[in-house]
Amino acid sequence: MGKQKKRRRDVIEVARSIVEQATGEKLSGGPLEKPDEPTEPDTRNPAAVALSKLGASKGGKARAAKLSGKKRSQIAKNAAAARWSKKRRE
Repeated sequence: MGKQKKRRRDVIEVARSIVEQATGEKLSGGPLEKPDEPTEPDTRNPAAVALSKLGASKGGKARAAKLSGKKRSQIAKNAAAARWSKKRRE
């Protein structure tokens, strides 16, 4: 495939597209078309989803309450060391 020629857009066109993306609909009133995102119905069991959300909201707090201060401190140090050990992309 050959390269497509980029069309320069006017400042007004850029602003309009930003507003349309932020609101999720065209300024003319219709919804934005997203051809690359198929809309599939949610096939999950609603009761299971609700239970999952309940457990997820409790998990971190329960784990923190169970750990000793020394162990939490060690986990935090390991996390910081992992963050700082990553090489920066320049």
